[in-house]
Amino acid sequence: MKPLILIVAYFAAVTLPLLLSAWLGGPPRQFHQELASGLGILAFSMILVEFILSGRFKAISNDVGMDVTMRFHQIMARTALAFALLHPFLYHGTPSGGERPWDPTRQLTLTTDFSDLATGIVAWLLLAGLVVMAIGRTQLGYRYEIWRLLHGLGALLIAVLLLHHTVSAGRYGSQPVMTWVWLAMTGVAVGSLLMVYLVVPWMQKARPWRVTSVVRLTPKQWEVTVTPDGHRGLDYRAGQFAWLNVGHSTFSMKENPFSISSAPAAGPDISFMIKELGDFTRTIGEIEPETVAYVDGPYGNLTVDGRDGPGVALIAGGVGLAPLLGILRQMRRTGDSRKVKLIYGNRIAEQIAYHEELGDEGVVYVLSEPPEDWPGETGFIDGPLMDRVFSEQEFRDWVFVMCGPAVMMDVVEDHLIQRGTPAHRILSERFSYD
Repeated sequence: MKPLILIVAYFAAVTLPLLLSAWLGGPPRQFHQELASGLGILAFSMILVEFILSGRFKAISNDVGMDVTMRFHQIMARTALAFALLHPFLYHGTPSGGERPWDPTRQLTLTTDFSDLATGIVAWLLLAGLVVMAIGRTQLGYRYEIWRLLHGLGALLIAVLLLHHTVSAGRYGSQPVMTWVWLAMTGVAVGSLLMVYLVVPWMQKARPWRVTSVVRLTPKQWEVTVTPDGHRGLDYRAGQFAWLNVGHSTFSMKENPFSISSAPAAGPDISFMIKELGDFTRTIGEIEPETVAYVDGPYGNLTVDGRDGPGVALIAGGVGLAPLLGILRQMRRTGDSRKVKLIYGNRIAEQIAYHEELGDEGVVYVLSEPPEDWPGETGFIDGPLMDRVFSEQEFRDWVFVMCGPAVMMDVVEDHLIQRGTPAHRILSERFSYD
């Protein structure tokens, strides 16, 4: 029920300025001009609500899931961009230049003062650039920390520029009531950004952690364990993730999201399974014990807690094992009576982590480049492999949890749907969405 409430709240917030503008508006104009204003109003309100869909607000992402939250964030950002791009071109035919004695209150036409239009033009260009940078972040080669900083500052600048443009150049935004509405919505959006970048980091200073161990699992995978320093730790559910900051100020941009691979029942220490990929992860082996760390979490709802069903299927690709390992460890520690099967895929045998702990019972190992004497499955995790592992009844009744490369999860999800697995029994988590 709560996801439905959140969806209704989203569309209510986005359409509120449009409905108020229609109610407070003056004499009607030509259709294309009204359409232009409507698209501009929707684009601005959608951009402001995007701040709340950043994934850093647990009331949203932990209920509907990080995958759904971030995908919705992406889709709405691109929709807002489409509306914004169309907005100025639909004003064709609007009289421009010179005085307008027939329209002293600007009810029928727009201002031609460049200072009022310029902020909209700059925001228009920045929005397109921001979306392109987000879509092509990997291809453009931006460091994650740099991209995150630019994304936040760019969004803040766009919001401020659009506020000025809307209340100065807009027919509806210049209405006193609408000016206050836009000020309030922009204030909430900017406040949410300040919450993420200033308030939460300031609160984290009172809850430091200490690195207790850094263990190499495979040639490029590590386990980092931290323990709470002077507090009771993190109240999380197996399968969730957190933002980890090691050796930097709480206000630093150098924090990254990692799935928690430990079990809540194991105690206050939490562990992360991390693969060497970016600038931070390449230096994990250099972290010294007792290094100060900060943890912001938990986030996500990739958890089987409270979900019914006779069994749990865990499907992992590479480092995607991390949250599923936390689930498996928790189930073993708490004596969970549900049956468990794990499919764990990698490219080569040297990439298999926790082999001794996982064991062979109920675990299917898959290698795409196996050695000659490999006794397990070969190739990729796909439909035929799943058909060999799971029965028809298991497809129908079990909970399926997956984490790994996007291609793998797309294939698995499509096959599960084809085999009749209900959507609410399919749980997945991605950290890359394009």
